[in-house]
Amino acid sequence: MKNSSLLTLFLLLHTAAFSQTIEEEKAAIAKTIEFYFEGMMEGDLDKLALAFDSNARLIGYLGETFLAIPYQDWAAEMAKAEKLNPGDFSNELIGLELKGYTAMAKTEGFWPGIYYFDYLTLVKIDGKWKIVHKTWYEEKR
Repeated sequence: MKNSSLLTLFLLLHTAAFSQTIEEEKAAIAKTIEFYFEGMMEGDLDKLALAFDSNARLIGYLGETFLAIPYQDWAAEMAKAEKLNPGDFSNELIGLELKGYTAMAKTEGFWPGIYYFDYLTLVKIDGKWKIVHKTWYEEKR
């Protein structure tokens, strides 16, 4: 009975520690995605660099045109774009799956006249979560 109680205690402590680690990782991923949202809205290359790996790719449709863009090219365009008023927009992390050093996040952005749906693949590189791939879809509304 004593061994059974010790085993149960060990399993509970191990599970609690593991859950805390997962929650910490999810919080770090959410922070990376926050850098993405802020960097995009502000045209801030430093924030975008905190969010994206320099070799990332962005793939999706702009209207009916299919695009596959290297991160560096996209970031340069974001830096040149007009700075946006965050109060006019809404960007949300609505889903997150995490397995080891990889994660998949789903985000939605509600911009005047357009809804954006992003699927972000993240990898933990040198202890930091980075977006390595973005696939997006937009709907005009």
